[in-house]
Amino acid sequence: MREIHFVSADEAVKVVKTHDHIHLSSVASVPHILIKALCHRADAGEVSDLHFHHFHTEGPAPYSEPKYEGIFFDQGFFIGPNVRSNVGNGYADYIPVHLGDSQKLYRSGALPCNVAMINVSLPDENGYVSLGTSVDATPAAIEVAGIVIAVINKNVPHALGDALIPLEAIDIFVRDDTPLVTASFSEPSPVEKIIGRNCADLVEDGACLQMGIGALPNALAVQLHDHKNLGLHTEMFADGVLSLIKDGVVDGSRKAIDKGKTVASFLLGSNNVYSFIDNNPDVLMKDIRYTNDPWIISRNPKMTTINSATEVDLTGQVCADSIGKKIFSGTGGQIDFVDGANMSEGGKNIIAFASRTSKGHRKIVPYLKEGAGVVTPRASVRWIVTEYGAVNLFGKSLQERAKLLISIAHPDDRNDLDREAFERFGPHYHNFSI
Repeated sequence: MREIHFVSADEAVKVVKTHDHIHLSSVASVPHILIKALCHRADAGEVSDLHFHHFHTEGPAPYSEPKYEGIFFDQGFFIGPNVRSNVGNGYADYIPVHLGDSQKLYRSGALPCNVAMINVSLPDENGYVSLGTSVDATPAAIEVAGIVIAVINKNVPHALGDALIPLEAIDIFVRDDTPLVTASFSEPSPVEKIIGRNCADLVEDGACLQMGIGALPNALAVQLHDHKNLGLHTEMFADGVLSLIKDGVVDGSRKAIDKGKTVASFLLGSNNVYSFIDNNPDVLMKDIRYTNDPWIISRNPKMTTINSATEVDLTGQVCADSIGKKIFSGTGGQIDFVDGANMSEGGKNIIAFASRTSKGHRKIVPYLKEGAGVVTPRASVRWIVTEYGAVNLFGKSLQERAKLLISIAHPDDRNDLDREAFERFGPHYHNFSI
């Protein structure tokens, strides 16, 4: 096995040059020690015009802060809470991309990658380290980067699949044992519990699932404990899904590919989740080009995908990346999985959300806000779920869709929506029933 020579973080980042594009390990596994070292160089006036690329990151994000304007420029593939306000104010930016295509940005040369900064596990006896909880587009970055700097961290689990990286692929090694960022999600609200139940009613035994993280997916997971032989092929999962795996509800026995395996690309949750994937042959942490390839997704029958929205208009257009002109998150993998579910035999794509925001604003609207992005187009959407029910828009005309969506809107919003639908579609709108 290759002998590892460690250097300090400050020494490691001396290879970074002005104008470089830097890929970061993301989500729970950000190499914060290297970012801090780059801040030291920036404070000393040694670098400028550095571009950062990553999925959403947890923890401090100085590369997006106004104080480093002209020195750091953050251009993420997905926007998390730690950079959201700075993106909104123009100090950082967002690259619109389906997450399944994020790796293609590097592999095609559309986006340069001069330096990859990654967080990895201790090496195994075969000379491989693991990317652990965050594989995503990092294998692509490693392939094309001029220099790869790896932080070896004993807290990074030795996940299998595409997470394994040979020591020979790494140029510089740093040691840091800072624990990975963990996340706990609030208990589902009464509304989220109802939405979870409405979604669970659409999930068939033997289905293969994709769902995200947060209170709503956890609420759904609770409602699935009476189901059988579920599979998991997803971008990410957290503690709610872990309980389904441990209880044997998710066993992957009906999957057509990766039978018996849980497949994901990145994780965020408690240390229980991180420990679960450590050297676990039943979990494959895969390159995002695999997890999010619609054709691969579709190969599993009854592929059932559950995603969310910030707004849905009366024709079924789904906004999930923005609130009006303000970028809130990103397109993520929603359309990757929507397309995969639509191609799957017996598949279902589900968009689930509360009928109103926490501030009481309606989320089923006559028109999307000015500047809002359409993540899932009206022709691709199938099931829409709120706490007031579930409707299937497939094969429905615009006017029929409006009536169906109004039926699951908040009751206090229905009269206004009905009037607005009448104004949009004209006097014939009320001439039929659903």
